[in-house]
Amino acid sequence: MALSPKAQRLAAKVSTPGTKMGDLKTLGKEIGKDHGLAMELWSTGALHARLLATLVFDKKLLTQDVLDQLVADMRSHSETERNQLSEWLLANQLMKDKNLTALIGTWRDSASHTLQRLFWYYQARLRWTGQKPPGNSESLLDVLEKEMASADPEVQWAMNFCACQIALHEAALRPRCLALGKKLGLYKDEKVPKNCTPSYLPEFVRIELAKREG
Repeated sequence: MALSPKAQRLAAKVSTPGTKMGDLKTLGKEIGKDHGLAMELWSTGALHARLLATLVFDKKLLTQDVLDQLVADMRSHSETERNQLSEWLLANQLMKDKNLTALIGTWRDSASHTLQRLFWYYQARLRWTGQKPPGNSESLLDVLEKEMASADPEVQWAMNFCACQIALHEAALRPRCLALGKKLGLYKDEKVPKNCTPSYLPEFVRIELAKREG
């Protein structure tokens, strides 16, 4: 795609060394909704340009076909960058439209690991953002108990994170979540930086509950 002068200028600006996530968010607010510009920025393939694009897409134009193409494009990035792009897309677009959240609900069994991951990350986010749990936690746990052990690593992390959030926010289901975490032992030996919460479910819950009580 040939870039317009505006897209060229923005792509060059955000690609300079030292560009911070806060800089992108400020630019996104200044630009507002501009789907054409977002598609131009996305076409560059550059991480920061694509992150900016997630801020200025028109969510009404993000059909399943468009999202499938965006997800396919993300495969050119490392897993870390891919996760960042998909999480920004979720937070800034997908969670802000009822039709898109309905689409997310269909992704649990998607052929795309990125879409599967977004399904579980969305369920986790519903809880840790302070919203009332949507009432599907027991059915989610049924799936987690059957499928988490054998899930693709990209999806497995989000499934585990969802179980962590269920345990943290729904005391009645906490023993079931903790039992699952202990049984699978996922991330038990993970080394994390100081002051970061580990992904091992029982330890995650212990630390986060202690923060609440402290």
